[in-house]
Amino acid sequence: MFQIITDNGADLPKDWLTEHNVGCIYLSTILDGEIIAGKDKELSAADFYKLLSAGAKPSTSQINPEQAREYFEERIHDADEFLYIGLSSGLSGTVGSARLGVSEVLEAHPDKTIEVVDSLSGSLGQGLLVWYAVKMRDEGKSLAETVAWLNDNVQHFLLAFTVDNLFDLWRGGRVSRTSAIVGTLASVKPFLIVDEKGALTVPKKLRGRKKSLAYLVENMQLHKAADFDGNKDMIMICHGNVPEDAEYVRSLIEETFGYKHFLTSNVGPLIGTHTGASLVVVSYLGDARY
Repeated sequence: MFQIITDNGADLPKDWLTEHNVGCIYLSTILDGEIIAGKDKELSAADFYKLLSAGAKPSTSQINPEQAREYFEERIHDADEFLYIGLSSGLSGTVGSARLGVSEVLEAHPDKTIEVVDSLSGSLGQGLLVWYAVKMRDEGKSLAETVAWLNDNVQHFLLAFTVDNLFDLWRGGRVSRTSAIVGTLASVKPFLIVDEKGALTVPKKLRGRKKSLAYLVENMQLHKAADFDGNKDMIMICHGNVPEDAEYVRSLIEETFGYKHFLTSNVGPLIGTHTGASLVVVSYLGDARY
């Protein structure tokens, strides 16, 4: 049985990773020159968003090829086959670093197999790929079958999100200060997706928080989420520190589509640095990303 590895860009809960035997490479969140979250450094979502609300301005750092090489070298004798599903190459250089590090490991261990899959997504969009990889592994699918299916279907893994506070996106470098000021005055709430290249784009802007949250569900209808099996397929919902908004979106999805399986988690420091506490994310299978 092959081993599955992801990174903390996936925002999957730590207990879920442990329960499903999924490893995790940790990218770092940095504040005032100190790593506050990452490898060997844990910071709860609640404590992280308290820091943000107090005015902290953290930054993030991708893994480099040496860190990737060290991670796999330390575990190379745990299995013969490994699958790493990484944060979108459109958002981070981590997948590229992983591929470079893995190539060095495979030179030293030619009898091993390590596959790297670019999720072309992040947060629970990436997490949803991991969920399906675990499902396939546990059903007895081979590494080759799993990798082929993920690559063939990656564009069907949709991620959409909205934020209430445009200044969070400004602090994270995602919008200009002028856009944040003008948008806030007009009560504009952006609807964002991860596109087919794995980069962020803003296809729509709405007025008011409730409309923006409801549009997360309307967009699912536009992308034929109902064509998939609501009794088996997973819907993932992630939020910064707004559980009531996440629950509102979950109830709308259940009412609209009849989905039964949900995984809800907090957006961790890595993604939250760039999006803030008001983020609500929905990830699901659909017809196309854009």
